Amino acid sequence: MEGVLTPEIWIAVAEKTKIPELRRTTRDEPDYDKLMRYRIEILDRHGIKLSDIQNVIGTLKPLPGGKEFLDELRTLVQVIILSDTFEQFAAPLLRQLNFPTLLCHRLIVENDRIVDYQLRIREQKREAVAAFRRMNYHVISAGDSYNDTAMLLEANVGFLIHAPENVKREFPQFQAVENHAELMKLIKSALA
Repeated sequence: MEGVLTPEIWIAVAEKTKIPELRRTTRDEPDYDKLMRYRIEILDRHGIKLSDIQNVIGTLKPLPGGKEFLDELRTLVQVIILSDTFEQFAAPLLRQLNFPTLLCHRLIVENDRIVDYQLRIREQKREAVAAFRRMNYHVISAGDSYNDTAMLLEANVGFLIHAPENVKREFPQFQAVENHAELMKLIKSALA
């Protein structure tokens, strides 16, 4: 979701709070647990609460063309968004995208403080795609970060969109595009 259809939430929080360490995302750090532990420690050190983050999220809009891309894609195929975001973050953005199906994780919160997080299952994106394929679905996936690459490898077809150079360089087997129109062409071609 983030980086493909919507802005990166953690980068928006970093800009609003003026805490540059929060700019680190799955585009930079392939180890999701390490990244989340790092984020939670920074939030705690600076006294940033869940409600502070939700206030920032409430100001965000989908990326240019993201909603239109999703609307068109839903006329062609069933769409399921697999994301490493959290239920407590996603609602304002989902509303703007007409509530697509989102499978994501959950934060553990005590008195408005994020104290931990709960994965649905480890490697949830890859596992979800593997499950869809076991049910004989043809899966086309797209992502932008390290945490998407296992899903892209598991899918029948995988694409990178808006990916940083380091990810494109490390995963040259995935065709990479820079906008939703190019991605839509690739998806339509994969459906043909």
